[in-house]
Amino acid sequence: MELDILRHSCSHVMAQAVKELWPETKLGIGPSIEDGFYYDFDKQEPFAPGDLVRIESKMQEIIKEELPFTREDLNKNDARDLFSRLKENYKLDLIKEIPDERVSIYKTGNKFIDLCRGPHIESTGRLKYFKLLSIAGAYWHGLETNPMLQRIYATCFESKNELDEYLKNQEEAKKRDHRKLGPQLGYFDIYHDEAGAGLVFYHHRGAVLRRIIEDYEKDEHLKRGYQMVITPHIMQQGLWKTSGHYEFYRQNMYTFQIENKEYVLKPMNCPGHILIYKSKLRSYRELPLRLFELGTVYRHEKSGVLHGLLRVRGFTQDDAHIFCTPEQLKDEIKKVMEFVFLVMKDFGFAEAAVELSTRPQDSIGSDEDWRQATSALEDSLKEKKTAYKVNPGEGAFYGPKIDIKLKDALKRQWQCATIQCDFALPRRFDLTYIDNQGKERQPIMLHRVILGSLERFLGALIEHYAGALPLWLAPLQAVIIPIRKEDEPYADAVKEKLQAAALRVELEAGNETLTKRIRNAELEKSPYIIVAGQKESQAGKIAVRKRGAGDQGQMGIEEFIGNLQEEIRNKV
Repeated sequence: MELDILRHSCSHVMAQAVKELWPETKLGIGPSIEDGFYYDFDKQEPFAPGDLVRIESKMQEIIKEELPFTREDLNKNDARDLFSRLKENYKLDLIKEIPDERVSIYKTGNKFIDLCRGPHIESTGRLKYFKLLSIAGAYWHGLETNPMLQRIYATCFESKNELDEYLKNQEEAKKRDHRKLGPQLGYFDIYHDEAGAGLVFYHHRGAVLRRIIEDYEKDEHLKRGYQMVITPHIMQQGLWKTSGHYEFYRQNMYTFQIENKEYVLKPMNCPGHILIYKSKLRSYRELPLRLFELGTVYRHEKSGVLHGLLRVRGFTQDDAHIFCTPEQLKDEIKKVMEFVFLVMKDFGFAEAAVELSTRPQDSIGSDEDWRQATSALEDSLKEKKTAYKVNPGEGAFYGPKIDIKLKDALKRQWQCATIQCDFALPRRFDLTYIDNQGKERQPIMLHRVILGSLERFLGALIEHYAGALPLWLAPLQAVIIPIRKEDEPYADAVKEKLQAAALRVELEAGNETLTKRIRNAELEKSPYIIVAGQKESQAGKIAVRKRGAGDQGQMGIEEFIGNLQEEIRNKV
């Protein structure tokens, strides 16, 4: 049995339970989603947390009745009459949007009817292992001008073990939530009221972590022959009309006037890189030309979809565009894939899911362009023997793409790397190179990111490690704690030696007890804690505690520095 079908059937049972408990409630939609399902309700009074228990109890009653799910096809007029009698206004809205002349409904026994394409399981008796999780608000159709509905999230599995494992992971995920850990660890904050939603402020440790990641990325790109570029944050409207973004992405763009000309706060880096490519006559000898930028972009996201670092309005991408010949295309795609998996390994992510997204309904470029671009991506995946699934119609408006989603410690997927193959923008911008026969040719353009949005990647990194970053990434690598005030000069001398070795350390003196200061350092997720007292001063050594391994005893300062430098080199 497909899990999506099981979950969608469970959403119908939840909707039926809500209607039986609160008959005046109006129904929205109830799809299955990645980890479960939800249903949207228009109910006069807000659901209380205790109501979830009541709904679950009612669902169990419905399940015990083993009611069959049965499908009926109706013409649209009959369907409108039916849902008008039931006073289900949101279902009438949905019927208007269905292009076909006939629609399907599903009955659960003789008690409940819902507008639905299906399919469903045979009967409610197959539903045994489910859990209602949370309540949230959601605008009808996601539009802020529409009514706010109440959304109940839930999940359902085929076995008790799967459900228990999922619920255990959910509890663990709450502890790892980057929205909580990030500010606690002094990494970042979002000042919603003062500065606005979706705009990230990095504090010192967060800025240090950003720098570590950015320096790593710059070094790795330079090793692979990428050229570093920087493009402006604002560019004239005409550039975005040529690229197609103004037509296909206008609702997500910030625009403003300067001297009666419209400018755009860039939502993408690609037009800027295209201008750099086009700044001179190019020869085939220069290709592939790989332009790389840590480019900050801005997108007008609705406040309802903003979520910590994962969905923001201003973010930085490790963005590159590769201009190449048709003969070079597959090799370049495969090199990017190899690059992605090496970076994932360095950051401690061992697993990933790969998806190929094809032409969407609204797109630019010819059928032949799309065929060639899709084939190049798919052939590269096959030649690398990479397992993937296809997402029909989910490509960018200018080309198909490969998405590589890393899996974290809880097996959750995070969107990071993307490789997009584009024949359309080189044609729209009239890009050319001179081939070995002296003739003008059009290059092919690959859009690619490795980590994607640095903000989203930082959120994934914090949750993957529950804030306890490995030594090479930790913005604070060691905390030095003097036992007494008299030990502070020696502790300060230790700090200077460690800083001279390029280690990131802080001194924690203060007036609190030694036990309290050690506990504070542990809460800050410091990989190492150094205790310096009279014994250590007299011996010229330090007492070392390692996160997760406890007391390491005394060791010399130079030995300690050597151990840490080796750990950093190996990215342990």
